[in-house]
Amino acid sequence: MPQYMLSVHHSPEAPPPSEQDRQKAFQQVDAFNAEVQAAGAWVFAGGLHAPEVATVVNAKDSDNVVITDGPFAETKEHLGGFWVITAPDLDAALDWAAKGSAACMGPVEVRPFQEA
Repeated sequence: MPQYMLSVHHSPEAPPPSEQDRQKAFQQVDAFNAEVQAAGAWVFAGGLHAPEVATVVNAKDSDNVVITDGPFAETKEHLGGFWVITAPDLDAALDWAAKGSAACMGPVEVRPFQEA
C-alpha cells in the first residue's frame, strides 16, 4: 500500500497560540493519532523542535564535511511535525490530512513517497 507524508507547517511570523489553544491541539492530535493507529494506517509520526536548533551537515565533498548551525532553508514557514501513513490512494490520504489539519489547527501538506 502506498505511503504518504502528512507534514505540518508553521510560520514563525504567526502569533504563538494561547496555552489553551496549544493544549487543545495536543489533545486533538493525540485523538487523531489513536484513530490513525486503530485504522491500521499508522507508520510513524513526530513533532520537531524549532528550526533554530537544527544542524546542517553537507558532505557533498567527502574530503571536506561542512557542519553549520541553523536551518538549511531560509523560509517563511518550517516543518513542525509529520505523520507517515499508509493509504490505498491519494483521496484516502487527503481525508486523513483533513482530519490531521483539524486536529493540529494548521495546514497539512500531503506528499506520496516514491515507489521502491
